[in-house]
Amino acid sequence: MSYRYIGLSSEPFASLHAMSDAQLATIGAQRMVVDEKPGFPCRITLADAEPGERVILLSYNHQHAETPYKSAGPIFVREAARETYNSSTVPPVFLTGRLLSARAYDAGGMMVDADVAEGTQIETLVDKLFANRSTDYVHIHYAKRGCYAARVERA
Repeated sequence: MSYRYIGLSSEPFASLHAMSDAQLATIGAQRMVVDEKPGFPCRITLADAEPGERVILLSYNHQHAETPYKSAGPIFVREAARETYNSSTVPPVFLTGRLLSARAYDAGGMMVDADVAEGTQIETLVDKLFANRSTDYVHIHYAKRGCYAARVERA
């Protein structure tokens, strides 16, 4: 079976880059300059930002369902990010030695399964989670810090 790995749209974040640091602070966000790679994975492009790039660190509501699994967490968005990653190819950022957590949800937003895997094994884990017919979509998280990474859907 094939799947789509989908980053976030850049539109909701476009205005953040024009905000001052003080304005960002009022919404609990922070501008940062990338100082290492890997380390600052963009949730729009699903690629690590390059050293010297500016990113915004903010809390994002990635699980909107009105269930006990409604959830928000920290994400990075690159200032230069415009094009949303949407591909059947596993994003290279997942293959850089990161431990990933995958959480499967049904159409109503209830979690039906979850597991962890090294990024190089994420396809196998996604296959396992979608083998459950109740699975409507999967959220991938960076397991160590728990940050939301991307959504996976059936192609």
